Amino acid sequence: MFPFRGRGQRLSIGEARTRTGGERPEAVLLDVREKPEWRTGHAPGAVHAPLTALAAGGVLPAAARGRQLVVICRSGHRSQRAVKLLAERGADAVDVKGGMSAWAAAGLPVIDEHGDGGSIA
Repeated sequence: MFPFRGRGQRLSIGEARTRTGGERPEAVLLDVREKPEWRTGHAPGAVHAPLTALAAGGVLPAAARGRQLVVICRSGHRSQRAVKLLAERGADAVDVKGGMSAWAAAGLPVIDEHGDGGSIA
């Protein structure tokens, strides 16, 4: 079982990677940045669902439905809003402190839309 301790929980980059990595991840890394940001660089294996689309009533991508969600954006602000919105819809979600900026700064992999080396602006 996924040990989320509450809706206000924020994960470190290391905790996020542990929970969403490996062959059988216990959660989905949900990137809520906009499409241009996603194309430039995102974490391998992440699922994309822009916050603007979610806020407009959009549904989660199939790969994220019914799963525990670790939500990430560039710095951690949009992911906090996304977690609140998703929790209101009944999702089990937490956000990542520092977002993709902290992910990249920690030396974790970032790929572009083609699967090549990406960057976080």
